[in-house]
Amino acid sequence: MALHPKDEALMCKVFPSNLGPVTMRWFDSLRANSIDSFKELTWAFGSHFITCTKVPRPIDSVLCLSMQEGETLKTYSDRYWEMFNEIDGDFEDMAISTFKVGLPTEHSLRKSLIGKPITSVRQLMDRIDKYKRVEEDQQQGKGKAKVILQ
Repeated sequence: MALHPKDEALMCKVFPSNLGPVTMRWFDSLRANSIDSFKELTWAFGSHFITCTKVPRPIDSVLCLSMQEGETLKTYSDRYWEMFNEIDGDFEDMAISTFKVGLPTEHSLRKSLIGKPITSVRQLMDRIDKYKRVEEDQQQGKGKAKVILQ
């Protein structure tokens, strides 16, 4: 597109090659001959998708997150990472400390993170996965015990 910026027809034809599935559905739904120029196409695109733009959350959004009573580690970590991923910037060190602080003081994962500190988000995610598997195994064991008792 950069080589032929004045070729409107080519620009319009090449435009969809960079679109993902959601934007491609929008593009495919355009009525035939409803767009007369590349400028009009980019305006239509911008005006349609401007409403889908998310404003990044401030870093303090994750500072108030904590694991709720009765909440599973999986649910808490899913909620945490969803919120954390909406923050603009590189806050790896903040991710580690805020996740740990959000866990109840008696939680085994929190104790593990204090006893064996980690230095990267990748290590944090690996440790979380390990503890989620243990939690899931315990939940399945309780389910089996209930079935046996009934």
